[in-house]
Amino acid sequence: MEPFFRPVLTPPRPAATVVLLRDGARGPEVLMLRRHGSSDVLGGAYVFPGGKLDDDDSGDALIGRAGAPAEALRARLGEPELEARVAAGFFVAACRETFEEASVLLARGADAGLAERAARRAREGLAFGALLAELGLELATDALVPFTRWITPKVPAMMNKRFDARFFVAALPGGQQARHDDHEATDSVWLTPREAIERYRRREIVLAPAQIMSLAQVGRHDSAAAVLDEARRRPPPVIEPESFEADGVRTLVYPGDERHSVRARAMPGPTRLVVRESRFEPPGGFDALFD
Repeated sequence: MEPFFRPVLTPPRPAATVVLLRDGARGPEVLMLRRHGSSDVLGGAYVFPGGKLDDDDSGDALIGRAGAPAEALRARLGEPELEARVAAGFFVAACRETFEEASVLLARGADAGLAERAARRAREGLAFGALLAELGLELATDALVPFTRWITPKVPAMMNKRFDARFFVAALPGGQQARHDDHEATDSVWLTPREAIERYRRREIVLAPAQIMSLAQVGRHDSAAAVLDEARRRPPPVIEPESFEADGVRTLVYPGDERHSVRARAMPGPTRLVVRESRFEPPGGFDALFD
């Protein structure tokens, strides 16, 4: 993995990501999907379900099945400067990507049987909007809680594409099972944040900085409900990492760090990651992520 490239000058693409949670014996677990190795976006890395906004996500057919008015979804996202349909489109894209990549249907009244029926129709080629219409479903956008907003830095950490991604947290619907699509994702696993970081430390999996820092946030809670409750109590922070190099060591810094242009802290835990042997870790070691 070559960690840094030349600055990317193109505007970041809007995207949506879902940190899908369930409770395990040792606290909340997070669904991680392994991106296909040939993907030009974090190929081979373990990520959360998500992807870029499609035009249809803000179109009439899907906005009409978003489960709430576009204005209300914009207010929940906390971005009044956005056009309401675009804001609602982030919620739609989050639901769509979670279904397409992990077979989890965030729709009202969707149990395991209905989710399986929907997945079967999708495999037969039915588009997401048409699928919802055929099954008479509305999206459970109320299950999505805005968590963070990550803007890929101009000097990227792992890829030469930029994204402006809204991260949501959501609980796995009762009775449903996550299953990777064997197309965009080639593996799926539920891990506690500490398990994921430990596997990354042992170089068993690849993680991107946004996933590392998001896992650290989730790992500070003892249940999925606690993660959701904490996210509901505050607006989603905007996190645009910045970087510098000193003595041959590249460092990513986050809001609140003395070297970041934004002095207000955006999230708990360490405010920087250093690159050591093509791996990102806090200066004080991986345990610092959960201190």
